[in-house]
Amino acid sequence: MEAQSHCVVFDDVTKAYGDLQVFSNLNVSLPHGVTTAIVGTSGSGKTTLLQMVNALEKPDAGCIYVNGDLVPQTDLEPFRRRIGYAVQGAGLFPHMSAKENVTLVARLEGWSPAAIDQRFESLLAAMELPIDVAQRLPRQLSGGQQQRLGLCRALMLEPELLLLDEPFSAVDPITRLGLYERFESVQKQNQVSTLLVTHDLREAKRLADYLLILDKGALVQAGIPEYVLQNPATVYVERLIESQLV
Repeated sequence: MEAQSHCVVFDDVTKAYGDLQVFSNLNVSLPHGVTTAIVGTSGSGKTTLLQMVNALEKPDAGCIYVNGDLVPQTDLEPFRRRIGYAVQGAGLFPHMSAKENVTLVARLEGWSPAAIDQRFESLLAAMELPIDVAQRLPRQLSGGQQQRLGLCRALMLEPELLLLDEPFSAVDPITRLGLYERFESVQKQNQVSTLLVTHDLREAKRLADYLLILDKGALVQAGIPEYVLQNPATVYVERLIESQLV
């Protein structure tokens, strides 16, 4: 029942790379329909956590559930197409136009040209991107425009779950604020269950409804951001807060 009432559930998940133990018996359930920020310093396991949700990495032991379904070991494409993924630097294909990048998976899924155009134009509008970016190559766009298009691509198939790996960190502070506003607007309209990996507690405090703090592969605290920030559970969490927010 627990696996069905949360967007993602980690059930006794263990993961190691050789002698490096990343997670050991991780148990945590993440709420539906909101943004969960996964925060920690470099090497804390944030990206590995995200990659296991999308089956890019497999746990050595334990189970992971996405919207009540066990993450599959085979036949991954149908599973992954229910999940949107956006990464730092947007990750756009340099030889494809903006529209070709955003609509690639919809075309592979056999969407009609009319449906593709309608969804693409609605996403551009949501991200406040002009229609004339459609035929430009990524190198002809600003970093902020590329990152917005990366979010458009992640949202193209109206995913059940959105995975964001440091998607706002590669742009300047002013551009980042604009990206925050666009993400907040889209999230308010769509309420997609979202996992946001970030090292920035300010970003997590602004964008997230739920917060996970990792330290060397261990979950050291979880809860709503206001409570966690006011009631650090460990010296590590306290120092993390003091280093960024005090």
